[in-house]
Amino acid sequence: MVVERIKKHHISFKNAFAGLVYVFKTQPNFLVHAIATFIVLFLAAYLRVTIAEFTLLVFAIVIVLTAEMLNTAIEALTDMVSPDWHEKAKIAKDVSAGMVLVAAVGSSTIGILIFGKYLI
Repeated sequence: MVVERIKKHHISFKNAFAGLVYVFKTQPNFLVHAIATFIVLFLAAYLRVTIAEFTLLVFAIVIVLTAEMLNTAIEALTDMVSPDWHEKAKIAKDVSAGMVLVAAVGSSTIGILIFGKYLI
């Protein structure tokens, strides 16, 4: 019984990593966000931000990357369900893209608030 549960978890992790590989290979915006992630983490280490500030930065990063992946999933599902142009499909895709924009603007604001005092 334990072996079966481990096998199921192994498959779940394998699928999750396949999803990460997919977004890295196919989504240019995800790659941009990933590069920004490394820059932010390097800058945070270089400037020696507090643990609370670092935690907020990591949270902001996770929100943006998650939003980008959710956007990709919504777009793929929308394309599958509605291959032809449809107003509701357009709304789903536009709102999904808007979600990423809100997350990115919010995260950028957090970055400016945290890094601002160190850089000025």
